[in-house]
Amino acid sequence: MAAGSATISAQERPLLAAAREGDEEAFRRLVEPYRGELHAHCYRMLGSVHDAEDALQDAMLRAWRALARFEGRSSLRSWLYTIATNTSLNLIGRRPKRVLPIDYAPAADPHDGPGLPVAESVWMEPYADEKFGLQEGPAGPEARYEQRESVELAFVAALQHLPPNQRAVLILRDVLGFSAKETAETLETTVASANSALQRARTTVEDRLPDQSQQATLRALGDERLNEIVEGYMQAWESCDVDAVVGMLTEDACFSMPPLATWFGPRDAIETFLVGSPMSGQWRWKPLRVRANGQEALAFYSWDPDEETYVPFALNVLTFRGELISDVTAFIIRTPPETDDREVILRMPEQPASPLSLEAAFQNFGLPDRLD
Repeated sequence: MAAGSATISAQERPLLAAAREGDEEAFRRLVEPYRGELHAHCYRMLGSVHDAEDALQDAMLRAWRALARFEGRSSLRSWLYTIATNTSLNLIGRRPKRVLPIDYAPAADPHDGPGLPVAESVWMEPYADEKFGLQEGPAGPEARYEQRESVELAFVAALQHLPPNQRAVLILRDVLGFSAKETAETLETTVASANSALQRARTTVEDRLPDQSQQATLRALGDERLNEIVEGYMQAWESCDVDAVVGMLTEDACFSMPPLATWFGPRDAIETFLVGSPMSGQWRWKPLRVRANGQEALAFYSWDPDEETYVPFALNVLTFRGELISDVTAFIIRTPPETDDREVILRMPEQPASPLSLEAAFQNFGLPDRLD
């Protein structure tokens, strides 16, 4: 059902009445069924879990304060999306655009090793779609994208290149299935303007997306074959088998590591980087399989000789093209020092964890803080 296709339901009416009288528990119960999808909406708009949480908290406060003015002519869901959308638009204007390293700078020379870090506030963050309750399938019959497709890294990264209003229009129409009229009302514009923005947004996003989504790619592989590939990739890292890892990459593969601005590609350059840094034999790795952004991902733990255990290092989100891996986005959670000494950067596994990055890339996924 489209977001604004119905008015207040019979189940919501008593909760709405109580909430208008100041019953905070009634308000919580009223909005709770929508919290997960609203969080995903804010994430698509902002590219950051932390920014999405700020936007959602602000939107819920605005909804609470405006409840007396909600007349129930549209659905509660539509009304909440209107507030969350405009809250996100306000936040976009105050915070830097979120990107991935491949959109930030050209590929680096792998012989130089990892480059210097850039402020974390410019980077996209991984999304724990299962924790936040994102459902399978489309959000409504008019939606062009499945819900999990709409949080894939490539899709969210493409959204960040749109002007804010175009971003909002495309999400409302193609992800949530809002009508042109509902979208125009949400953004306080005309239907003609909303439709024009949608066409421009679709052109930009489609030019940046791969031919096939990760959802379609993973379905085509099937669970059994996917498990074989991922298990083989994990074993190759644990045994430091560079040839095996490289053999699982597409020829034009990319390997990036936010908050480091550098990324490496194609495959030969990645091999040089792996041999000279993470798979040089200086570090021991143990990966743990997880899902992020609707995609396959591996939480990498590095061996800490002082603690005598494996501790969190990075969440690697894998993008497949057929049976090969075309992109690895490794969200590093260690805090690199403020230095231009590349030798120090090379030893990032020895640096302390960043609390915000640890939360975004490990704790939100329910991952353990150590592995034996």
